[in-house]
Amino acid sequence: MADAAAFFDLDRTVIRRSSVLALAPSFRRYGLISRLDLVKSAFWQVLFVLRGASAERVRAAAEDGMKILQGFSVEDMRRLVGDAMEPVLRPLVYDEPLHLVRRHRERGEKVYIVSATLQEIVEHIAGDLGFDGAIGSTCEIVDGVYTGRSLRAAHGEGKAAAVLELATSEKLDLEASTAYSDSYSDVPFLEAVGHPVAANPDRKLRRIAAVRGWPVVDFAA
Repeated sequence: MADAAAFFDLDRTVIRRSSVLALAPSFRRYGLISRLDLVKSAFWQVLFVLRGASAERVRAAAEDGMKILQGFSVEDMRRLVGDAMEPVLRPLVYDEPLHLVRRHRERGEKVYIVSATLQEIVEHIAGDLGFDGAIGSTCEIVDGVYTGRSLRAAHGEGKAAAVLELATSEKLDLEASTAYSDSYSDVPFLEAVGHPVAANPDRKLRRIAAVRGWPVVDFAA
């Protein structure tokens, strides 16, 4: 018998802002981006992808962001995120989603973070916060080093497809599962489960939730 699970978006759902933007100073310290990159490069688009931006625009921006990873080691990325977890990322975590995580666990459900952010970043955050696993966007890795080539963009339809793939491999019952997100762009992700919840929703998602009768939760700032 398949088990239910709970899936949480990361940015503005589990944490208060963009995880990539929060890590930008760390990326600069590790030489991944320069000060000029913060202002002019395609990476800037990844930091500030607008809510409600077209799937194509987000896909192109994400692929450009992956190119900046070329030549950077996976081990250094994990070290970067680990160093930033306590001083940078943990203070951004909402209390409410962690309470929800405990409630789902009490029902015997596994809990996952699902985000368009790089897999290694999402994995570290999920592990630190006590989730069972994570789905993120993936970049090709050869000999422990990123090549800069995007393999999976966990955004829009791609995010929903990644959840379906996980559900198949882990024998999860998506109809009995719950998903939380703040963004209109995550409607396919929310539609993939039987119990979608709009968490801190943007205006478009709030309207859709009202029409479809989806629950809405607003976490404290």
